[in-house]
Amino acid sequence: MTDRQLPRWSELKPLLRTKRPTLNPTDRRLENALTIADLRRIARMRTPRSVFDYTDGAAEAEISLRRARSLFANLEFRPSVLHDVSDVDTTTTMLGRPAAQPFSFAPTGFTRMMNHEGESAVARVAERAGIPYSLSTMGTTSIEDVAAAAPRARKWFQLYVWKDRSAGEDLVKRAANAGFEALVLTVDVPVAGARLRDVRNGFTIPPTLTAKTVLDAAVHPAWWMNMLTTKPLQFASLTSWKGTIAELLDMLFDPTMTIDDLAWLRSIWSGPLIVKGVQTVDDARRVVDAGADAIVLSNHGGRQLDRAPVPLRLLPDVAAAVGDRTEIYLDTGITSGADIVAAKALGADACMVGRAYLYGLMAGGERGVARAAEILTTEVRRTMQLLGARTVDELNPGHVRLP
Repeated sequence: MTDRQLPRWSELKPLLRTKRPTLNPTDRRLENALTIADLRRIARMRTPRSVFDYTDGAAEAEISLRRARSLFANLEFRPSVLHDVSDVDTTTTMLGRPAAQPFSFAPTGFTRMMNHEGESAVARVAERAGIPYSLSTMGTTSIEDVAAAAPRARKWFQLYVWKDRSAGEDLVKRAANAGFEALVLTVDVPVAGARLRDVRNGFTIPPTLTAKTVLDAAVHPAWWMNMLTTKPLQFASLTSWKGTIAELLDMLFDPTMTIDDLAWLRSIWSGPLIVKGVQTVDDARRVVDAGADAIVLSNHGGRQLDRAPVPLRLLPDVAAAVGDRTEIYLDTGITSGADIVAAKALGADACMVGRAYLYGLMAGGERGVARAAEILTTEVRRTMQLLGARTVDELNPGHVRLP
């Protein structure tokens, strides 16, 4: 028989801890987001379906994206114990300069549709976090406005080669004049991939007011109010567009581009050149031989060719082939800081994250992007500590086993 007694006030008092309530609803939502998956859930509730699906979706059956995420989920970490990890150093170098974290913010198109604060908000967070940010050719804020919004940030400009080469040359010159550090040439979009969620949603840029979208406005009034009462979408590279994304890409981009065109880019750009969209060891060698300062192993987040190679699976072979001659970055499928650590251990110099910060942007604007960065940096640090790595340079293939 258990003896029971009424607790005394002196015993209860230490257990009563009050927390000042967070009155701002955005701050309250973001406080409760502990993972990128939590930010994705909030983003889905706060954003029109067509906009969320544009961000969240991939090409055709979305097999490429699922495979990339599955490989990250199923890899095995191999920790080394009994190391002093009370103070770990997450800094690395990207293009020979320090970065506070082993990741950057990837270029993403039409960012002001996800949230009206858009690319400028992302650039400001990158500036505070000490990591690079890449502005997309298909961004919705001008090169000059992004430069003004985050003057001390490390800014890269992502370029697609257009059929109109003079227009592309003008973009490169504008980026140079605005102080952008590097050019990121994306090479995996000779034509637009079949992004079926966008087709089914009738997605256009900007979203068209139809019976379906008006109904959606009733469910997401804050998003529509911000969209309709803030500055109209201004593209980094063109004035406006009223068709679908696939039509826009096929109209602008040049499917005749070859490896020889890297020499043309070198003739108009004197800074570092990063080539994004490499998906085989042979292409990695070709691109490095042509003079790339860095390559990005990427299948465009699964948004182009379905059943494309999984970048993480490709990484060890590419690192062995060209890792001593160029920097290697990786994207596609990254949803946590642990994913970033795994890629670094397998030979990447750094990662690019896209959807992760876009979920934050949709969940809470600039504050949401900052929350995404905070989640990733916390996870990077904790994973390193649990693996027994005091610096990112101590991460090595022995820390990870791929299935």
